Amino acid sequence: MSNSTTGATRQESEADDKRHPSVGEEIRAVRKARRLTLKAVSATVDCSVAYLSRIERGSANLSVDLLTRIGEALGVDPKWFFPTRAGESNNEQTYVVRAENRRPFSNLYNHNLDELGYVDELLSSSVAGQFYMTQAHFPPGTVRITEPRERYVYDGEQHGVVIKGFLELTLGDDVITLNCGDSFSYPTRIPHRFRNPGTEEAIMIWAAAPVVISW
Repeated sequence: MSNSTTGATRQESEADDKRHPSVGEEIRAVRKARRLTLKAVSATVDCSVAYLSRIERGSANLSVDLLTRIGEALGVDPKWFFPTRAGESNNEQTYVVRAENRRPFSNLYNHNLDELGYVDELLSSSVAGQFYMTQAHFPPGTVRITEPRERYVYDGEQHGVVIKGFLELTLGDDVITLNCGDSFSYPTRIPHRFRNPGTEEAIMIWAAAPVVISW
């Protein structure tokens, strides 16, 4: 066996041996996505920066009470940090998300269903990367979206495709109808908003970068 083949085999083995993210790593991913510093979270949960850092690195014990306080500080149900990971290998458990194990995502936003007009579920295995992908479900007839009605603006980009029904995209001053199969991409500096004016559910798969869940 050549050295290159041996090296490739060793790398594959090492990759497969990598354990899936710990609770601490999940906490760190959400904290960063919230654009919160260790200092800000530690002050809220009454825990030192050093100890919270150790928790994120997996080198300190985490009590149920402290986990609850961290969840409250990050605006997330503590169960978020314990996703169901199915599979025989570590790689499968770490990187593959089975349909029945998707984590709810839109409940991490600062707006509710009436304000958003849709419910998101996370398709990505975590929010620790450079972007994330979700599947958004738009109930029929979400023309009754309540306040706030602002169109979202932040530095980044968004890409998506409609896989069921049709949606109305307000992009800047334009109102654009997206039919099933239509896709899009735009810088999120342009004010944008989606709604489903139809009588049936619409579904969209979209990806956004950077990972921001503070709006």
